[in-house]
Parts: sequence; C-alpha cells; structure tokens
Amino acid sequence: MKATAKAHTNIALIKYWGKRDEALILPTNNSLSLTLDGFYTTTTVEFREELTQDIFYLNDECISGIPYTRVSQFLDLIRDIAKKPNLFAQVKSTNHVPTAAGFASSASGFAALASAGSQAIGLTLNDQELSRLTRRGSGSACRSIYGGFAEWDKGEKEDGSDSFAVPIAPQDYWDIRVAAVVLHADMKKVSSRVGMKRTVDTSPFFKGWVDSIPQDLKQIKSGISERDFEKVGSVAEANCLKMHATTLGANPPFTYWHDTTFTVMQHVQMLRKKGIPAYFTIDAGPNVKVLYLPENEEQIKQELESIPGVTDVILSKSGQGITYI
Repeated sequence: MKATAKAHTNIALIKYWGKRDEALILPTNNSLSLTLDGFYTTTTVEFREELTQDIFYLNDECISGIPYTRVSQFLDLIRDIAKKPNLFAQVKSTNHVPTAAGFASSASGFAALASAGSQAIGLTLNDQELSRLTRRGSGSACRSIYGGFAEWDKGEKEDGSDSFAVPIAPQDYWDIRVAAVVLHADMKKVSSRVGMKRTVDTSPFFKGWVDSIPQDLKQIKSGISERDFEKVGSVAEANCLKMHATTLGANPPFTYWHDTTFTVMQHVQMLRKKGIPAYFTIDAGPNVKVLYLPENEEQIKQELESIPGVTDVILSKSGQGITYI
C-alpha cells in the first residue's frame, strides 16, 4: 500500500486572509491563485501493517514535534475516510521549496501528502474531494490540486463540505511568470496563523477587506479570461495592499514588511513607468513576488537583482497540478 505524489506550491493573487472556522480551516473569503512550476514537494506514503505509529521523514531527516503531529493528524483524516483507524504509515517527503523564498511549503506539502496518502490507502477521490481533504491540512494547499489558475470557494456550510478549490484556467492557458524576490529576513515576529486571527478579531479594516473580495474576483477572472495582463496585475497588487492594510489596523498593529520590501515595491512601480509591465504581490512575510510576461524576463531579473538587500531572484512559470510517480 504505497504511492508517490508530486505537488507544486501556489501564489495567491486574491489573498486568503481570515478564517471563519479555525478547526476546519474555513476561510472568510474566496481566494484565487497561480500554481508555480519552480517550487514543489514529492511525497511517498506507505501504509504498513507492522507499524504501531506513523513515521515522517522530511528531506531525509526523521521529524518529531509539531510538524510530525500535523502530518499524523492529517493521516488520521485519511484513515477515517478509509475506515482503517489502526493502519499506520511511513511518509518520506522532499521539499523543493526554498524556505527563504517566502513560499509556504505547507501548500505543496499537504497537497502531496493528501494525494499520496489517499491513493496508498486505496481511496479513489476526485479532484473536488481531494481538494476538500487537502484543505484540512493547510488552507492554501487545496488550490495546489490544480495546475494554472484555481479559485478556493469559501463555502457556506458549517461542516465545510462546500469549501474546496476549483480550476479556473489550466497550466498551458497563459504564460504568466513570477519572480520570487528573496530578501534578508529574520524569523517572523507574528506568525501567519496568529496574525490572521488577530486581524479578524481586532482590525476595523477587516470587514472592508472581505466586502471588497467579490469585485476583485470578478475583475481578475475577467482579466484571466481576456488574457489582460494589466488588469490581472493591477487587481492582484491592489488586493495585496488591502490585505496588508488590515494588519496595520489590528490591535496591536503589525506588519510583515521590511525596508527592502518597500524598495522592491517602488522598483516594480518604476518599471511600469518605463513601460515594462510588472506587478507585485506579497504574502504574510517580507519577500515580494513579481508578476511579469516572458518577453521582459531578463530585464526584470537584472533590475530586481540590482536592489540592495535582495539576496536572490527565483523565476517560475505556471505549474501543473497533482501528478503521481
């Protein structure tokens, strides 16, 4: 009972920021992402009768503590569906997601774990069922089931049965690219989980953020449909800025940005003034992701690498959804 799956991480263009249910990982708003080919996780899950507990290896290191607990608890969900509560697994996972790049490896990690684990135990899940399951490990991971553009529907039901991702456009639909601009950075003072909850509970700007999402989604999906890069980029950039504004209104206020974050943002805006289309987006961290078109790749890479405080620029194209090896 063994299977291996590969999943790519994704970058949210319309952000997921806020939960309506912490335990089930149900979001307060829909989000929309682009899966990326440059960052991925490969995971092998093998269920074995002789095991008395799960074993988890990450990058050839045996893992314990909180990361192990998250993986084992997620396998419990798979065991529950399969009605095999006492069947334990050995998990071997390899991350090709540089932590410093600012992409959460949990998205590709849990998507690969859900896919390999469910297949190894004998479940036959369609993409919707797999996305719904994956959400329970990491919210953004539910979008990594699909290649290209995907939208995570927040759903309305209390049990989360209608909260999963759906495909918007496949990997080969449009050659939009993303540069991950890596900065010098220390550990975040406020984790994403803590920052999200603080924002939901205390920020007076949060309601405005949630209320603005439907129009943002309408506009960006129109831009994707029309292959209108300016529309997609401008909506994504504005959505990112609104999300981060909610953190400044939280109590106590906080931000994930550093001085160099602002500098990169300003450089991207200057590129547009020079006639080079480029737009930024930023998750819950200091690193900036820059959207651009392939014909401008070399110039944009050189510009970003020249900024003081930038340690690396990692380029990525649109990525594929789950694959089995």
